[in-house]
Amino acid sequence: MPKEKLAAGADHAGFRLKEYVRHYLGEQGYQVEDCGAFSEEPSDYPDYAEKVARRVASGEAAWGVLICGTGLGVAIAANKVPGIRAATCDNTLLARFAREHNQANILAMGGRIVDRATARKILDTWISTGFAGGRHARRVEKIAALELKEKSS
Repeated sequence: MPKEKLAAGADHAGFRLKEYVRHYLGEQGYQVEDCGAFSEEPSDYPDYAEKVARRVASGEAAWGVLICGTGLGVAIAANKVPGIRAATCDNTLLARFAREHNQANILAMGGRIVDRATARKILDTWISTGFAGGRHARRVEKIAALELKEKSS
């Protein structure tokens, strides 16, 4: 039985790692929608960040993976979409806390920072970590309230 659907995207700097991640997640039974880029030709990370973020925010994808050179640009861009909590993770500790404490729904990684073996460990941690709730839920609710406040101003 297939697992939940995910969305993945990257710019040219993250293309190779995105391809690896897509195949790895597919082997784990996930349906992975490839939102681009489709080559290493120069491209703009906000375009792919928006595509993935909108799919996650709408519920078309359970969560997403974004990759650019550092992971920072795609996270910044994705976080502009209401309902998105994208976290740049270059190790398993950050991946665990992003999910456990922040209920992050998009994992951002750097194609120039993270190697394949590390990416696999980060993904495994991300997938296996649930949201802790409790005091963290209150904080995530405050983040959502900030989004609503910005929309209404």
